[in-house]
Amino acid sequence: MSTESASVLDRVVSAERRELWQRSWKRFTSRPMSVVGLGIIVAIVLLAVFAPVVAPYPEHAGKFTDFSNTLQPPSVDHPLGTDHVGRDVLSRILFGYRLSLMLVAVVLGFGVPVGVLLGLVAGYYGGWTETIIMRATDTALALPPLVMALAITSALEPTLTNAMIAIAALWWTWHARLVQSIVASERSEEYVQAAKLAGASTPHILFREILPNTLSPILVKVTLDAGFVILIGAGLSFIGVGVQPPQPGLGTMVSQGTSYLPDSWWVSVFSGLAIFVLVMGFNMLGDGLRDLFDVEVNR
Repeated sequence: MSTESASVLDRVVSAERRELWQRSWKRFTSRPMSVVGLGIIVAIVLLAVFAPVVAPYPEHAGKFTDFSNTLQPPSVDHPLGTDHVGRDVLSRILFGYRLSLMLVAVVLGFGVPVGVLLGLVAGYYGGWTETIIMRATDTALALPPLVMALAITSALEPTLTNAMIAIAALWWTWHARLVQSIVASERSEEYVQAAKLAGASTPHILFREILPNTLSPILVKVTLDAGFVILIGAGLSFIGVGVQPPQPGLGTMVSQGTSYLPDSWWVSVFSGLAIFVLVMGFNMLGDGLRDLFDVEVNR
């Protein structure tokens, strides 16, 4: 192929890709709830990243106390009120978002690659390899994530790091099951057989040929999983085995605020609403991506 022909082909491919992305974006934006979900996630991520700048009282995220200003209702100085030691609730929520997003990043950053790799191997090779991997996966899936995480964090020191380890220890299973089911149906397709006949190596077939066909359902699954990870992390913090004071864990803030209900309702209510909005944003975005890619994943 001449240089000129190759240049023309590259331009055609680039134009087709641009058109595909434009059509996909148009389909995505045609669903208002999906756009709202994306907007919520982007806004919260930006607020979390720039929390030291945008928080009214960034020093309140740590070991700060002001007993002359405890349990103040929402006001101009403190839009969401103060907690039992005088810390600004809004500032702590913004820093709490940081911890929640960090939990999501670590858990899915470990669980997704491990699950995808095991799913690829099990689905492609089949036989005893598939049996061993998937039976181990089924055994892990039989353990409720929250109960297993509670057991691990109870045995270890209750910290955010151990909560991440506890949740990540089981989260790979969902992605292993998802990818295995896709690869098992793809390994007999013509493009895989053609790659084998062309002498392509197994890593090339797995990562260059099959893996791209699993990316859409994996992306949808990751987005929906983020909400569940946040809820489990908040649940562990609520019962005292996750984020520990004075760190501003959202679940910890809800738990601390329950001691002052119903009079000082704002601590628990606004912290709970913060969790609700974050989880809702991920779920709305995930539902939009699922409709966009027209895939089904187990939630």
